[in-house]
Amino acid sequence: MVNYNGTLVTQTGAEIQGNRGFLFGDSIFETIKVLDGKVLFLEDHYFRLMASLRIVRMEIPMHFTMEYFESQILDLVKAQAIENAARVRFSVFRKAGGFYLPETNDIEFVAVAESLENAMYSFENQSYEVELFKDFYITAQLLSTLKSNNRLVQITGSIFAEENGYQNCLVMNEVKNIAEALQGNLFMLTGNKLITPPLSDGCLNGIMRKQILAIARKMENLEVAEESISPFDLQKADELFITNVIKGIQPITKYRKKEYKTDLASELVKKLNVQIRLV
Repeated sequence: MVNYNGTLVTQTGAEIQGNRGFLFGDSIFETIKVLDGKVLFLEDHYFRLMASLRIVRMEIPMHFTMEYFESQILDLVKAQAIENAARVRFSVFRKAGGFYLPETNDIEFVAVAESLENAMYSFENQSYEVELFKDFYITAQLLSTLKSNNRLVQITGSIFAEENGYQNCLVMNEVKNIAEALQGNLFMLTGNKLITPPLSDGCLNGIMRKQILAIARKMENLEVAEESISPFDLQKADELFITNVIKGIQPITKYRKKEYKTDLASELVKKLNVQIRLV
């Protein structure tokens, strides 16, 4: 099933040749996790989406409230009987017409869903090696923090990782600081200090990034900061892990010759699962 502008259909019938998301990457999307019939981090997803649409000057309809957003997601997963654990992609794009200059700023949307094998967040203590991706960089600007359809850096980086036997890659910005991983935000623990790159470095304004920052700031004997991370800093770190809303936390076990612990990541996963059960 597909939710196309509020109607559940088996196929959208939309013409791809006129779709601005396809033609120009003129699209913003959210990747959302549904657990036990509830949209996890609903407010964060909604307000990030609304902020992103305003930044790229898309017109937000008056009826597009948080309740409407939630109902479109839940109607879709219920129709597929996967509301226990589901992944939803909610894509918003400008209506067809125009070239670089659109004929209208009015929007349409498509939402698709698939079941998830694991309802709760977890990770296995298995090898997870990363490398720097140097072919292309992320620019340290506001547009880089949005979930737009332009994911060519992530796509080419994923191909590079697969071809070279890595599980993921870390992506740099134009001043050679680490911005993020290919599929999520990066956190680095050195001593008792947990660091993640600031949004000003071009990293995605991640929903799970926000949750982990909030949880970590409540933990005793742990200093939390949003600071730039250089490739050299990785070699001195005790732990590295990646966050996104579907996986939760993915520990990195190896970068080049350096191997990392996973203790803090394990503790954070437990606290995260407690939090989502209380929602």
